[in-house]
Amino acid sequence: MSHVFPRVFDRTLPTAVHAEGAWITDAQGNRYLDGSGGAIVMNVGHGDAALIAAATDQLSKTQYVHPTMFTTAALERYTDEVAQILPLDDARIYPVSGGSEAVETAIKMARAYHLARGESSRITVIARRSSYHGNTLGALDASGKEPLRKPYTPWLGRFTHAPAAYEYRCENPRHPEGCGDWHAGELERMLTSSPDKSVSAFIAEPVSGATLGAAVPCQDYWPKIADVCRRYGVLVIADEVMTGFGRTGEWFGIDHWGVRPDILTAGKGTTSGYVPFGFAAAGGDVFDAVASGGFVHGFTWSHNALGAAVGSAVLRRLREDDMVTRSRGLGERIRADLAMGLEDCPAVGDIRGLGLMIGIELVRDRETKEPFARSARTTERVLAAARANGLLLYSSTGHVDGTNGDLIMLGPPFCLTENDVTALVERTVDAVRSVG
Repeated sequence: MSHVFPRVFDRTLPTAVHAEGAWITDAQGNRYLDGSGGAIVMNVGHGDAALIAAATDQLSKTQYVHPTMFTTAALERYTDEVAQILPLDDARIYPVSGGSEAVETAIKMARAYHLARGESSRITVIARRSSYHGNTLGALDASGKEPLRKPYTPWLGRFTHAPAAYEYRCENPRHPEGCGDWHAGELERMLTSSPDKSVSAFIAEPVSGATLGAAVPCQDYWPKIADVCRRYGVLVIADEVMTGFGRTGEWFGIDHWGVRPDILTAGKGTTSGYVPFGFAAAGGDVFDAVASGGFVHGFTWSHNALGAAVGSAVLRRLREDDMVTRSRGLGERIRADLAMGLEDCPAVGDIRGLGLMIGIELVRDRETKEPFARSARTTERVLAAARANGLLLYSSTGHVDGTNGDLIMLGPPFCLTENDVTALVERTVDAVRSVG
């Protein structure tokens, strides 16, 4: 009997014993192509000697020092390096242990900013429906995916939700005409119907992650949303936990639209999953205000040198091997190959994404976009078929109405070889075709 409290209860998990490049090997010798990078985490690739050496070197210097007592050379170096690529002016980085902590920190930063400016009434955060920002309570309250919120509903309800940027099922009655204006109008309507100066921030993923399967917004969505926020004094928080560090083919997802947020969150790809690490970064104006008023916040493991050292190694690998550009090119190729391989598959409603963040939406009826019934367990069957053929994919369900809806995601490491790409496409096509 295992004493592990597992993440899943419906199956026994294999034991991973080795990982290298885009492949994971279990204790029985089975090899799996990591087509999802875990939970869209692994960007550089498994078993990278430079990342492992960076962790080993840092551990030989310091192991733990409290962030109110010391800084470290690794932390100072990393923040200097990452500030140069962030879409923020005069960025200041608050390192934490992962995405949920990063979002909690960002939300508190926004609150502290408004308090310092004498606007204590600004307490509400607007996020989007069908979104995900983490599992700590503040991040979960911002998250708009109802199945994730439902068990904890009595503890939630402080934040509100705008329409999702979801082109395949857009709520705009005139879609695809004027979607950017429609979304901006909906956000402005929410702001004007709220008590005066009660909204602190708007938070969203530049490209929707697991909950909507790499849904890319219309081209003018982000510029128009940012403009509304600026006019009403609402901070823009770009949640780049999944989309950051090259995943979408740019350093950060928001870079596709040239928008500069006020606060940005990161996780997952910061260390390519090697060490739990993430951060919330504030622009200089936000930092200056918060610093003047104080920031009541902190974690035992924040500002840690180990994560910073590995983060620096990730930045070097991404730069030296031009991996961000590689993510963009491989993503375009894989999406095109999937579209060709699944063109006549009646179960495929949409193939979408940017870079190596790719989503496949499965439907019962292509014409009406009617989803499969949840009882059909379509997503689970695709994942099982892929796993049986040595391929790991990521998934999400319930996005259409809180119960029904099936999404498959690909988010492999950027180091895929030619043979890996071929296997990834072929095995994904076979798995999807197994259900229709």
